[in-house]
Amino acid sequence: MVTQENKPVCIVTGGSFGIGQAVCEKFLRQNYQVINLDIKHNPEQSDSISWKTCDMSQPSQVIKTIQDVIERYGRVDTLVSNAGIHFSATIEDTSEQDFDRVFNLNVKGAIAATQAVIPQMKNQKSGVILYMASEQALVAKHNSFVYNLSKSALASMAKTTALDYAKFGIRANAICPGTVETPLYHQAINNYVEKSGADAKQVHAEEAALQPLGRLGKAEEVAALTYFLASDQAEFITGSLQVIDGGYTAQ
Repeated sequence: MVTQENKPVCIVTGGSFGIGQAVCEKFLRQNYQVINLDIKHNPEQSDSISWKTCDMSQPSQVIKTIQDVIERYGRVDTLVSNAGIHFSATIEDTSEQDFDRVFNLNVKGAIAATQAVIPQMKNQKSGVILYMASEQALVAKHNSFVYNLSKSALASMAKTTALDYAKFGIRANAICPGTVETPLYHQAINNYVEKSGADAKQVHAEEAALQPLGRLGKAEEVAALTYFLASDQAEFITGSLQVIDGGYTAQ
């Protein structure tokens, strides 16, 4: 019988909304102890998901929070490094402050989380680290210089971490979603509409039409892939970029 003390432990960064929320719920249904590290709390999230307030752009705070989680539960089986922000601009229009804001959260936060879980995973001789990258780790998009760069960095981290820690039984992969309907997606569309004056309904329709399957992705679909990659069924998959984009990058 699985008890509260011996449940597998999954840490999800940025787990309060969107894909992160769906991932938390998926692992909870699979009888994991789920810890959500997010600066914002979702009051509608299940009380069974343990929310720890954490600014993922502050590496020392990330490391301390994860160390506290490991001390509390005595193990960590899966890290889903999901926290991130979007920023639309060309290289010319990206200030140093913009660059730092995106990289501090999207990349440095992921580095700190990885550094925090690896010692325990090495002791266990097992563990899975999953980075929520993007189809932009494989292809470029207009006005997406620093966001694209940050997601490419996560893909690289998955590959190097997989090679460095395979001997300890640790697997690492990057998940590369395409356009998924989440609060982050709606925020990006709203920002574009405000700047361009375009019609919001038309923009949404155009985004859907860009996907060969003719629709946007769902957060629950990304969560299902995430859980599969953490499961024993995927134990020979490491160092990979797993695309879930409705066929967008196949064009």
